[in-house]
Amino acid sequence: MPRPLLIHPVEGLPEFAPGMSIAAEIVRALDGCEQLSGLCDGDVLVVTSKIVSKVEDRFLPASEKAAAIAAETVRVVAKLPGSGASAIVENRLGLVMAAAGIDESNVAGERLLLLPEDPDRSAARIAEELEGLTGRIVGVVVSDTAGRAWRIGQTDMAIGAARVQMIDDVRGGVDANGKPLVVTQRCVGDEMAAAADLVKGKASNLPVAVIRGLSQHVGVRFVEGARSIVRAPEEDLFRMGANEAIAEGERRARAVRDV
Repeated sequence: MPRPLLIHPVEGLPEFAPGMSIAAEIVRALDGCEQLSGLCDGDVLVVTSKIVSKVEDRFLPASEKAAAIAAETVRVVAKLPGSGASAIVENRLGLVMAAAGIDESNVAGERLLLLPEDPDRSAARIAEELEGLTGRIVGVVVSDTAGRAWRIGQTDMAIGAARVQMIDDVRGGVDANGKPLVVTQRCVGDEMAAAADLVKGKASNLPVAVIRGLSQHVGVRFVEGARSIVRAPEEDLFRMGANEAIAEGERRARAVRDV
């Protein structure tokens, strides 16, 4: 039978600064939450990457944005048309995002924030601290906002994770009509991140949410992390933007012609 699902924002969190403990502040905030009454084994904490970057002191002056994007970029996937438009790039974490995921929103002063150095490691640290403080085994997803090919608007996705199943692979099973499932791999990590964003949001100062009811996807046996859901280059059918793919095709044609 389907399990009931509860998604609840963690209210009362402070403005995070370098050196603060996200886990300790979550526990403190949940102590007064009547709806949740603390954490339970199998809960998932979805934590926006912004506060992780803040406590890890990933600040840079806003004047260094162009240099920071260049340093974080592995390759340009697509350049949006129009003067001053952002490029869609693959960053050092393997994530394809506008401006390499560097952001200035919800950052005081003339500063910007890089993504966490290692979001999977950050998630693991938070999960371990929460276990030490509460005795509970919980999952942690570090989320960030990104656009999607072919779709208008943005949604949150998992960029870091600990003790959470990232992919629910049901290939080899059958559907409700007995038909074989050949390609179905549910990205549970991204679904958790997107669901939690419905009660968080950039403008509401609610950077953390608790998901309760998905304990089957939580446990210390899940060690793959969010990096595991980045598609390998040899499996990526859409590795370039249209204009970039055309330009590369023309370059290769010239190279063959000139041989």
